[in-house]
Amino acid sequence: MATHIALNEVGASFETRPLTLQKGTRTPEFLEINPNGKVPALVVDGTVLTEVAGTLFYLARAFPQAGLMPAGVLGEAEAVSWMSFAASTLHPAAGQGPERVAEVWRIAERKLAGKEWCVAGKYSIADIHLFRLYWRFKDRFGLKPEDHPSVQALHDRMLQRAAVKKTIEAEAKIST
Repeated sequence: MATHIALNEVGASFETRPLTLQKGTRTPEFLEINPNGKVPALVVDGTVLTEVAGTLFYLARAFPQAGLMPAGVLGEAEAVSWMSFAASTLHPAAGQGPERVAEVWRIAERKLAGKEWCVAGKYSIADIHLFRLYWRFKDRFGLKPEDHPSVQALHDRMLQRAAVKKTIEAEAKIST
């Protein structure tokens, strides 16, 4: 979902290959693209990019006019730090139980507290990654908006973005 949002944000021309996580990522055709059988898989000029952080980083750098990469080396490093936190801490918590999920989202809340966006007050790939995980986890694990006001506010801002609306609509058609 995060890569799909970023593709819509940058205005790239792309072709989706709809699949379900339960079956589509284990087909021989998909395993030829990504032997790890995971999404996302973004094919660019014959090169396969995998992992959310990798695909988001590529799209932000390849389409600088979209403004998804924070400015300067420190800004880029902060974005990578947020995406690493999302991939290595927030995402795996789902398999570690509800207590761990609650704990890591409290950490995310502290990191985001008082900020409109993750890095330097400007919308970036870090926000896309954080949003995608919160959007998927909040109902599943009963994350309460009052416990995560900054994360919830970012979530609500994201839902107003045209690229996010377009992506949610497109992905809803896939899962039905």
